[in-house]
Parts: sequence; C-alpha cells; structure tokens
Amino acid sequence: MEQTIDPTLGPVLARTGDERAVLTSFLDFHRAVVLRKLRGLSDADARRRLVPSATTLAGLVKHLTLVERNWFPTLLAPEPDDVYLTSEEDAVASFTLGDQDSIVMLTEAYERACARSRAVAASIDLDHVVPHPQLGEVSLRWILVHMIEETARHAGHADILRELTDGEAGAL
Repeated sequence: MEQTIDPTLGPVLARTGDERAVLTSFLDFHRAVVLRKLRGLSDADARRRLVPSATTLAGLVKHLTLVERNWFPTLLAPEPDDVYLTSEEDAVASFTLGDQDSIVMLTEAYERACARSRAVAASIDLDHVVPHPQLGEVSLRWILVHMIEETARHAGHADILRELTDGEAGAL
C-alpha cells in the first residue's frame, strides 16, 4: 500500500533535494512549528509560566528572534552597529517579556528576523566561514545545522507549553 505524504511539509518535499534545500527546509519547518504554537492563544496565555523556569511561549518566540538575528545577519552580514550577544545576561533578557510584547508583535518580529536570515543565508555559500566570538570559525553549513537544533529544541518546549495551556499538541 502506497503511503501518502503531506505535501505541505517542506522537509518531505526536499527529501531528494540538494544539501541547502534539505537544511533550509528543516529549519523553516521548525520555525513554522514555533509560530503554530501561538496560534489561537491570548496574549495572557502566551505569557503564562507553566514550568519552574521563566520559559513561556511568548518568551520562546522572543528568544528565537534574537537567535535568528545573532546567527545570521549579525554574524554573517553585520551592519556597523551590530553586536553579537554572548553573555548570560543577554540570554536571560532574550526570554524576558516587556509590556509591549504581544503575540502579534512577537510573531511579526520573528517572521521579519527569519526572512532576513533566509536572505542572508541564500546569498552565502554553505562553505563560507566567519569568525565567531566564542567558537573560533564557523561555516554557514554549521550555522544552519545549529539553528535547526536550536529551533527544533525550542519547538519541542513550545509544544509542551501549549499542551499544558489548552491541551493542544503536535507539530501541525
């Protein structure tokens, strides 16, 4: 019996694609999962602390927005005033919500950051290497794999938080 594959899943569509297509489709899939976890929630629900840490659904999206900016434009195509954030304080602040941080604002900021990341990554060869302030040199290939891992890990956190919020579970 032939199995039907949902054609909306980018990684499935890229299953015979080149390396860049596979890497970017997996990253985009996990980016989309993170945003799906906010769909249908109130701002109050997205801000609710459901675990002992300060991790919230809204905070995860805010954090991932900073991560996108840090790894793609700031590291690979920096503007004169860009600073690569590396401190523990920066990490904590990236999850911290301000009064203005609504689902709409956070979603739009994340979508803009992801679009900028895609544009930067598309303009650079996978073998392109840049200095990293903590790791030495890193390639775009390594950054893409790291971002898949980072985004997927937080998508899993978001899935658990969403399930704890209203019972909604699953990637789709």
